[in-house]
Amino acid sequence: MSTGETSIQPVAADAVVSVPRTVLFDFDGVLIHGDAFSLFMRDSYRRSTLRKLAAVMALPWMALAAPFSRTLALRALVHVGLLGLSERRYKAAAEAFGAGLVRRPRQFCRDGLNVLRRHQADGDRVIVVTGCEHVLVSHILLQLGIENVEVLASQLRPGLLGMRVKVHNVGRRKTAQLAAAGVGEWHVAYSDSLVDAPMLKPAAEVVLVNGTPKLCKKLEKALGRTITRVDWF
Repeated sequence: MSTGETSIQPVAADAVVSVPRTVLFDFDGVLIHGDAFSLFMRDSYRRSTLRKLAAVMALPWMALAAPFSRTLALRALVHVGLLGLSERRYKAAAEAFGAGLVRRPRQFCRDGLNVLRRHQADGDRVIVVTGCEHVLVSHILLQLGIENVEVLASQLRPGLLGMRVKVHNVGRRKTAQLAAAGVGEWHVAYSDSLVDAPMLKPAAEVVLVNGTPKLCKKLEKALGRTITRVDWF
């Protein structure tokens, strides 16, 4: 006979569905040793005497700009290094350089790549949020066999004299790009830099990669809490 009460059945442990986490990875210094776009620019200058001469001619202006904005001075150096490159030619050059970079021994952080792959295997949503340029970093990841990751990166645009910086994805720009992509929260964030503090602060877990104890203390002070520090090779 029904008593009008609803019986509640216990839920089996294996019936509990875990919600995928959103995990952010910086690229330079976390998945690669060094700065990929800086390496590309050095290669670009090495291959072109004209770009070297143009950089020498731009030095007086960069010297004037540097005390007021180091970013502006460095951007000029990037623009000189990209002189004469159309969007198609830049893409070809960046992809060729990225393919060669992948073949360099000990260039990439094996531990970092393994952790990224483990997050993917666990069903986490993995997003690489980086100041590296989008075409270059995307091709490098593809060459490394890392698929199904989202990439939020710096972007270039075509100009009259060559490719120019459109978006430099650093600092608060990273959180702005995440918001524009509809990413409202993230659970874990990996970085090697204090500059990433705006991106790291909202994360439930922050991991500082290959940072010194001094940098770790600075980052903890900026975030107002303790973080995890790891050494990756």
